[in-house]
Amino acid sequence: MKAQVLLTDTTLRDGEQRSGFAMNTQSKVRLARLLDQAGFCQIEAGIPAMGRCEKDVVCRIMDLRTKAKIAVWNRMRREDIAHSLDCKPDIIHISAPVSDLLIGTMLKKDRPWVAQTLTDCVVFARNKGYEVSVGFQDVSRADAQFIASLAGDMRRLGVLSVRLADTVGTLTPMKARMLLEYLTEQTDIPFGIHTHNDLGMAVAIAAEAVRGGAATVDTTLFGIGERAGNCDSYKFASAVRNNLITKPAAADLATLRADAEAILFSTEGAKEWHKYNEGDNDNDNDNEEITVKHDALVNSPDYAGRDGLCTHTSGQIAV
Repeated sequence: MKAQVLLTDTTLRDGEQRSGFAMNTQSKVRLARLLDQAGFCQIEAGIPAMGRCEKDVVCRIMDLRTKAKIAVWNRMRREDIAHSLDCKPDIIHISAPVSDLLIGTMLKKDRPWVAQTLTDCVVFARNKGYEVSVGFQDVSRADAQFIASLAGDMRRLGVLSVRLADTVGTLTPMKARMLLEYLTEQTDIPFGIHTHNDLGMAVAIAAEAVRGGAATVDTTLFGIGERAGNCDSYKFASAVRNNLITKPAAADLATLRADAEAILFSTEGAKEWHKYNEGDNDNDNDNEEITVKHDALVNSPDYAGRDGLCTHTSGQIAV
């Protein structure tokens, strides 16, 4: 019997970070309803700390969803979590850098500070009665033993799952599988994978991560997202369908793409991206092979500097 992998969607959060995309409240709510109807187990609806408009979107999505759990993204700050509490989401997701490079350059802190601060934030959210998931940023450049130790701490605190983010897009399929195999031997907390497509391997990395033990895969519609984008839900489901059962299935995602296309690609910048990456392909047929002209950063205008290569060595960037 085929194993099952659950797809989570972050189009409304990470997807919108793609240059040229700007979704208004109505568009986000319409997309969320389509994602819910398609069968995603979890929808990452936004970042409440961004302000009132973002909170309003999350609240409207909460009111309208029927099946999917709604998650919101937070930095490792109580102030962020307090904003999220206003929206009453199903899941509060807290993200923390785990590589020494990001910890030292972005936060100017050390590993013990990250472990303690993340613990404090998780306890704060859990004490408010919320389910909590955590995200580890920059796992491709982090120490695996530190990741395992921190994941074990999260398990003991009652965290739902740990999402491993390839923040700078340098993870490889083999390394992803080996990392997941190691981590799943160290702790029984469920792991998810969040990939970026800088080197054109977002789908392949996610697939190998599942082979290594990842239970969930973070995806976006059409693979939109920061820089070269994220793991495309339809392409992932199509790539693994001979070996895995995905929820949603590729056929459901093909229908979703057709319904969501007009909503997502309504601005000029978004239309330009869609034309460049998807060309004249008709990918609505679940049996057709997918061909994308220029998916990876190294083969797109972004490599020339429209977005620029991401180093994530300063600032607070949501991944």
